[in-house]
Amino acid sequence: MTKNRKRIQPGKASVQGTVRKTGKFLDSRAKTIGQPPGSLIHIGAQQIERPLVTMIAYDESEFVTRQFEDLKQCVPFVEQYQVVWVDICGLHDISLIGQAGEVFGIDNLTLEDVLHTGQRPKVEDFERYLYLVLQMLEYDNGISGISREQLSIVIGKNYVVTFQEKQGDMFDPVRQRIGNAGSKVRKQGADYLACTLVDAVVDHYLSILEEVENTIDQLEAALLENYSRKTFESIYALKRELIILRKSVWPLREAIGYVSRNDIQVIGDSVEPYYRDIYDHIILVIDTVEVFRDIVTGMQETYLASVNNRMNEVMKFLTMIATIFMPLSFIAGLYGMNFHYMPELELRWGYFAVLGVMLLIFVGMVLFYRSRKWY
Repeated sequence: MTKNRKRIQPGKASVQGTVRKTGKFLDSRAKTIGQPPGSLIHIGAQQIERPLVTMIAYDESEFVTRQFEDLKQCVPFVEQYQVVWVDICGLHDISLIGQAGEVFGIDNLTLEDVLHTGQRPKVEDFERYLYLVLQMLEYDNGISGISREQLSIVIGKNYVVTFQEKQGDMFDPVRQRIGNAGSKVRKQGADYLACTLVDAVVDHYLSILEEVENTIDQLEAALLENYSRKTFESIYALKRELIILRKSVWPLREAIGYVSRNDIQVIGDSVEPYYRDIYDHIILVIDTVEVFRDIVTGMQETYLASVNNRMNEVMKFLTMIATIFMPLSFIAGLYGMNFHYMPELELRWGYFAVLGVMLLIFVGMVLFYRSRKWY
């Protein structure tokens, strides 16, 4: 049905020092210029060839799963079962998204946000349903960084519709729990299922932070060994990933806080404490991201300071060499003048005397620098 995404060894690719070519934070909105609000236009890259619609319907005693091409086939299951979860993978098929709006009574303004990928995490209460959009993040081995995918969730009275850009997610544990007849999710409604899905996404943020922490440890060790340019490039790439994390998580705090504090028609009172727990996890993620950003910024400053110190050491060494040879060059230049009447030119020991004086000057200056601890 779905395939698991690959996990990489934490930080393995980032320490190599290659700055990956990242995508833009914002997709082009040129196609929407001049269009009326609620126009269904897909903005973003097409991630899969054909959309895939998967339905899971269940109650406390029964569980079924189906794949459909026509969303109208879901209607009998919505009427029969306690909870129906429809997962739509692939957003480029406008007709399929429009059909989802017809079947589940989703407003065109909501469908417009579903199709405009890269939305800021937010929540909108339409009374008959709740719309929640957030970012699913994955530490991708292929790009050596964090990949983003928009997840839109529509929560109704007895249904949940999720819109994903491509196949593969972190919801397999949730599907396994639904398949277990004795699990709590089978005894609860659609609001609890949606809460479970959001919790899975937020928990995955924490696993990404674990990988980021391992990468930071490796970069700190590499920074202490040598101050190479590759290490600095890796630090810069990691800081960019932390900015992506912050951009994806920070607005989600407001959205989940709104759900946990307000009386929403499709969210039962018994489920609100679970949203408050998710809110606490989001605060933990945000605090951790801020700490990591400070650490990475400190690593950048340490690298730049070390480069400046190394340059100062080189300049000091070259200055000492130049200073030592200045009096020696003066003496050699003085006795290199082609004057016939120079008293020292006739001395038998004059050449050796000049060499001795130059040697004494050299040794004296070296001892002086040593006494001042300049080297």
